[in-house]
Amino acid sequence: MPSLRLRRGAAVLSLLTAGTLALTACSTGSAPSATGTGSADGAFPATVEHVYGKTVIESAPKNVATIGWGSFDAAIALGTIPVTIPTATFGDPDGDGYLAWTKDAIVADKAKLPPVHDETDGIPYEKIADTSPDLILGANSGLTKQEYDTLTKIAPTVAYPGAPWGTSWRDSTTMVGTALGKSAEAKTLIADTEKAMATEMAKYPAATGKTGMVIWVDAKDPGKVQYYTPNDTRVKYLNDLGFATPKSLADLAKNEKGFVGTISAEQADKLDADVAVVYVQGGDLSTLQNDPLLSRIPAVKKGSVVLMNDEELLMAVSAPTVLSIPWALPTYAKMLGGAATKA
Repeated sequence: MPSLRLRRGAAVLSLLTAGTLALTACSTGSAPSATGTGSADGAFPATVEHVYGKTVIESAPKNVATIGWGSFDAAIALGTIPVTIPTATFGDPDGDGYLAWTKDAIVADKAKLPPVHDETDGIPYEKIADTSPDLILGANSGLTKQEYDTLTKIAPTVAYPGAPWGTSWRDSTTMVGTALGKSAEAKTLIADTEKAMATEMAKYPAATGKTGMVIWVDAKDPGKVQYYTPNDTRVKYLNDLGFATPKSLADLAKNEKGFVGTISAEQADKLDADVAVVYVQGGDLSTLQNDPLLSRIPAVKKGSVVLMNDEELLMAVSAPTVLSIPWALPTYAKMLGGAATKA
């Protein structure tokens, strides 16, 4: 993956680059589920559980600030434009600080673009406080306990439910929906997104019954391959699109507690899946095809590879949300369907 200027192991880098992610990930075995309670949809107080306990939202929030990923997309999709969102430091080709799908949804709602804040060097508490939030959403973030405690002095704060940067798009949408008093709308939004995925993938019957994996290779260090485990958001998204995780990858990942594992190029043939979604830092598909070891990866041999080196599309499928999924789905599904015909 391209080198990124992020601290939080950090925001984009912790989820997009395999090496850093391995250091920041943690087990989700004892984490609370992404649930919330309220007497009725839209009724308050509402309670959202997360890794640091429970956050009670006493009344309908009017000024919602967001940090990390996903929360702002879910809020926007549910009709709430945040008072501040993190600036996009990856997958933003025009450099205006907004991801394309996020901006499109705000413009379609005829709303003003919210101000952005930079989380490169940590949470900018003062800038967030300046927006006078009455709720801070970080359902998919890497908040430390200290950061969480500091934010709660500004406004009630919702942290992630399991591992840092590992919240699924469903859980993030559910948590945000609960916090905004829109649980029913969130449930409908999730169902509509699932239907859209199924409808799009139905156009590519060759993908039915296929297995898939996601791997990352650095062209400057082809002696190893990093593979994403079933705990990772992009692997879960691939599963959502009908690609099962192959036994070969599940066996490799069984002792991995985080989202990524590493295998030597000498063992690359063990990465046996019908379709491989591949990220090549500093190279392209020929990096694998011309390497005597990496070319032994079954999907590379067959040509059933989806090269994911476009940063905007890469961001959309790495941290999927209810806005990024429909934005990227036609392109991603077509790429996957094409690769499946060669499997």
